[in-house]
Formats: sequence, structure tokens, C-alpha cells
Amino acid sequence: DAKRAFTWFAEAADQGDPQAQFNLGFAYMSGFGVVKDECTAVSWFEKAASQGDAQAQSNLGFMYENGRGRPKDALCAAEWFEKAAEQGDAKAQYNLGNMYRCGRGVPKDEARAVEWYRKAADQGVAKAQ
Repeated sequence: DAKRAFTWFAEAADQGDPQAQFNLGFAYMSGFGVVKDECTAVSWFEKAASQGDAQAQSNLGFMYENGRGRPKDALCAAEWFEKAAEQGDAKAQYNLGNMYRCGRGVPKDEARAVEWYRKAADQGVAKAQ
């Protein structure tokens, strides 16, 4: 059940496990087994992301881009998307492409946008095709 999963994630996250930290962040972001708290979600994503977890990095990009749990910050969003995209995270590649296409958080650059869209499309992201 959700509460039991949350308890397990919390124990493992407190021991520094990045996947558990990501899962705990996701639980707080979505309210899975716990009261939804986007500020706490960002804190757990940051712990996992600092250990190189690409999903957490991608989610941080989303949180900063949309002002969820932290104030909107396009520069910070682009930085997190780029870290995740460089590790092959398809969602981050697509989102980074959007950032370059629109010039949000990074200089507008159609060629870089196409490059990131192509990488995302190669991994099956339909919107990038």
C-alpha cells in the first residue's frame, strides 16, 4: 500500500539512496502515501539530483520551470534539464529543446533545439518528432 511504500522510501532516502530520494520526492509531489508538499518534493529531488539521478534532475527542471515548490527560475530549470538530458533522459531532452526554441533560461538557438528534439524523438518522445 502507499503508506507502507512511503515508509520504506523514507528509510532508504534517509540513508542516502538516490532512487529512494527520487521516489520520496515523487511521493511528495503527487501526494502518494503522504500529504502533497511540493517544497519537500523539491528538497528530496535536489538530494537525488546531486547524486546524479537523471529523473530527479529532470523533475527539478520541471519544478523550477513551472514554479512548483520553488519560485519560477528558467535558468535553473534549463541547468537541471541539461544535466538530465546529457545522461539520456528523454523528457529532459525534449524540455531542453523547448527551452532553446523559446530562449527560456538559455539563449534562443534553433539548431540546439532541433538537436535535443532529435535525441528525444530517437527515444520515442512523440511530441519531439
